[in-house]
Amino acid sequence: MRRVGVRTAGYGLSAVAALYLVGRGVAEFFVIDYANPASYQQSWGGPSLVGVFLVHSGPGAAIVCLGAAYAWRWRRSRQSRLPGSG
Repeated sequence: MRRVGVRTAGYGLSAVAALYLVGRGVAEFFVIDYANPASYQQSWGGPSLVGVFLVHSGPGAAIVCLGAAYAWRWRRSRQSRLPGSG
């Protein structure tokens, strides 16, 4: 019973972290002042704009891609277990 609580807490914290990283990655496209390179030169991944996007939006993009791959594999495995599919 104790392991279920720890696992649930771990899933909950992971979900909160994933939502934060995806939200931050999306928000980065709207927060950056593209016309003023000085606004993002000192950010992580700077001085280039591509580096800033890789560092700030990369983890969120990775989470979305991994989640989509997991959902696709889960759906395929579920469909293969259905009667008459095979």
